[in-house]
Order: sequence, then structure tokens, then C-alpha cells
Amino acid sequence: MNLLKSFITISMITFLSRILGFIRDIIIARTFGAGMATDSFFIAFKVPNLLRRIFSDGIFSQIFIPILEEYKNKKEKKLIKNLISYTTSLFILILLILTIIGILIAPWIITIIAPGFLEIPGKFILTIKLLRIIFPYIILISLASLATAILNTWNRFSIPAFAPTLLNISIIVFIIFGTPFFNPPILSLAWSIIIGSFLQLIYQLIELKKIKMLVIPSFQYQNKEIWKMLKLIGPAVLYVSINQISNIINTIFSSFLISGSVSWIYYADRLMEVPTGLHGVALSSILLSILSRNYCCGNYKEYSRLLDWGLRLCFILGIPSAISLIILANPLIVTLFQYGQFSSFDTLMTQQALISYAIGIIGFLGVKVLSPAFYSRRDIKTPIRMAIITVIITQIINIACINTLKHVSLSLSVSLGACINFGLLYWQLRKKKIFKPQPGWLNFLSRLLIAVTAMSIMLIGILQIMPEWDTGNLLNRLFRLITVILIGTSSYFIFLWIIGFSLKYFSYFIKD
Repeated sequence: MNLLKSFITISMITFLSRILGFIRDIIIARTFGAGMATDSFFIAFKVPNLLRRIFSDGIFSQIFIPILEEYKNKKEKKLIKNLISYTTSLFILILLILTIIGILIAPWIITIIAPGFLEIPGKFILTIKLLRIIFPYIILISLASLATAILNTWNRFSIPAFAPTLLNISIIVFIIFGTPFFNPPILSLAWSIIIGSFLQLIYQLIELKKIKMLVIPSFQYQNKEIWKMLKLIGPAVLYVSINQISNIINTIFSSFLISGSVSWIYYADRLMEVPTGLHGVALSSILLSILSRNYCCGNYKEYSRLLDWGLRLCFILGIPSAISLIILANPLIVTLFQYGQFSSFDTLMTQQALISYAIGIIGFLGVKVLSPAFYSRRDIKTPIRMAIITVIITQIINIACINTLKHVSLSLSVSLGACINFGLLYWQLRKKKIFKPQPGWLNFLSRLLIAVTAMSIMLIGILQIMPEWDTGNLLNRLFRLITVILIGTSSYFIFLWIIGFSLKYFSYFIKD
């Protein structure tokens, strides 16, 4: 199997999902704008989404995949199915309890994460209502994430990569056709998330059946691996929770800022997630499974080479993405969001947040590459220590900047925190002698910067001859934006080719 081919496939499928995501966000912005209703929805969605991250990025990534990879390589098929069955039943029970508790204590949750909403009673009540509708999402999406973990272990990367498109399609359909049937209309978004996550789960269960790994949950907890996972759940949840603390604190801060601040940060985050999601998801999905396999088999040199490969991809994709977002921030936001209730002032505020996010793209991608190196070794303590340091520094930045930079300080602190976390994880890998960079990094970075500089000049030049971005309808603006992006992207890869890079340079073959 060629890892580069798998990476490109996952990236392209993820790109489709992101395109649908933008269509979704365009429709949300045009229909609801950036105000009380959208602020309420985005806050309500944060809580179950945080829990999803705990299960998907924490428990399944850090604990389940390494154990499952070991079983796949060393155990018979019956034992593998038993492990999946016991794990599924365990998490169904945990998720049901969490959902019931979450629905019951919804008012206290909103009071904690968005205390500023208490000053606007209508906003507070609406957010509680939305949260109670959305909360069962955590059951459906976490089980879908469990299915993703299994499929990735069997190198079925494309199916899980496509699954999120179903959630976006559900939201788009509900807004277009279902909004008139809900009062208030924003409730259509909440119900679309439940339906979309259900579709994600069913779609992956069908693929599990094809590889004969669809099992019936069994409430049998005498398996030693289940108890091993239970012991590791605490550190895994702690790690993901620490990484989300800054996000929660930022949410609290934003609830006290002027109305629209939550929405500006959300829309900026959505744009930033194109490169981080597009490349980060693909890298993380591939690396965790393959690193776990190499560590399990004692192939430590291959383990280090694989990390080097991931880091080079991180830089060759992350640096141009960051520069492009900074240069194209205004055209992107005006083209995608500035319609209907979304004003030019909303564009300016979102642009400021987006530029701040763009600064940290290398950090976001770097953490996606390096974190699996620790998970695959079942070392969660090191990432936890590094995450605690990161959170402390991040909140110092927040406190220092919130009064002057307002909502921009929230996105800036997250970006700088990602870069700090990346640096700390890299330092630990070198200190523990887990990773040794391959030769040629200085030459690699020098040539990379030449290509990025050429791309930047090309983008700035083409923007000078473009008309104002708020002129024309959506299709007209999209055509101009796509033209600019294609020119910038083409120039970057042409210059990479001129200075000696090719696809073969990044090809990486492993045995299936």
C-alpha cells in the first residue's frame, strides 16, 4: 500500500466534505446571520462536540486503536470480534448515562460555559432547548467514531473519510426544506445533526459487515483488555479535556463579548479547518494505525522514518495553507458568507479571527502528526504534561490580550497554543530518542520557502486586478475565488516541481 496514495484519497474525500461544509455554512450564514440564534446553536453544539472529541480523539485514538492493532497482528479472529463486542457494549452504556445526565443538567451546563447568556433570558432558554435536542448526538457520533477506528485498522480509510459528508447533507436539507416547520427556525439545525449522525453510523456499519467485523454488543466485562482500557480511560479523557480547556475558557470569554462574537469565531474556525481537517485528518488516520503496527512488531527504524514522512508532508502543505489563508482571508469570507443577514462588519470581524487562526496551522497539523507517536506506544502521560504547559501559556496570552484584541485574542491564543504544543511534543520525541529526523531537512525547508514565496507573489498580484469581492452574485464570486485559488495552487506546485520535488519524493510503501 502506498501511504501517499491513501493520504491523497482521504484528503480528496475530506475536501468534498469540506465543500459541503462550506455550502452548509453559507446557507446558515444567509438564513440566520451572526446573532442570538446562531450564537445559541454554536454554544449548544459545543458540549456534545466536546464529548465526541473525548471519545474519538481520546479513548478510541489513544487506547482502542493500539490495542486493536495488536490483536489484529497477534490474535485469532474470534478474540478480535470479542474485543470489539465488549468495547461496543461498554461505551453504549457510558454514552447512555452521559446523555441522560446531560439532558437533565442542561441549564447548569450553559450557565458554566456561557454565563454571559444569563443576562439575555431568551438566549439562555433557547440554548438550553437546543442542547437538549442535540445531546443524543454524542451516542450516535461516538459509535460512528468507534466504527471509524475499526475500519482504519483494516486500512479502509476512504469510508470513514466520506462519512462526515452525510452530516453536512442532512444540515443542508433541513435548512432548505425543514426550517419553515420549526419555531424558532434554528431548531431545524439541531434536528439535522441527530439525523446526520445517525446516517454516519449506519453508513459505516454497512462497511463493517463487508469486512466481517460487525458484531453484536455483548455485556461481558471479564475480558482483561476491557479492564486495561478502563484503567487508561482516565488519562485519555484528561488529555483531551486539557486540550479542550482553552476552548471552554474561550467560550466563557466570548459569551461576555458583543453579540456575534461566538459566530465570528465559528466561521473563522470553519475556514481554518479546511487545511487542518483536509490534511490533519488524513495524516492522523494513517499514522496512528501504521505506527501502532510498527511499534507492535518492533520496527523502530521504520517507525521513525514514518514520522519524518508525516512531518515533511505537514510542512509542505501547512506553510502554503497558512500564507494563503492570510492573503485570501477577506475574499474567502466575502464570497462564502457575506449575504443576507451577514454584514460587511461581520466579515471584518471574522477576517481578523481567521488571520489569527492561520498563524497556528503548522502547529495544528504538527500535533496531528506527533500525537499518534505517543498513542501508538500507549504513552498518554507525556502528551498530558505538554498539554498542561500549553494551556497555562495559552490562558496567560488570553488574559493579556482580551481587553484590547477582544474576540481576536481568543483565536490567537488557540493558534499560539497549538504551535507551543507541537514544539513540546517534538522536544519530547527527540529527548526520548523515539524520533530521529532523516537527512536533508535544511535543503527541504529552503526549497519549500522559495516555492511559498513565489506562490505569495502570484496571489497578491492576481488580487490586484480583481474587482471588489462584494460585487456580483454567489456564483460570480465563487468563480473568481476558485480562479484565484487555482492560480495560487498551480503556481506553488509548479515551483515545487521546478526546484526538484515530485510525488515520488513523498511516496511511502508498506505491506498491506
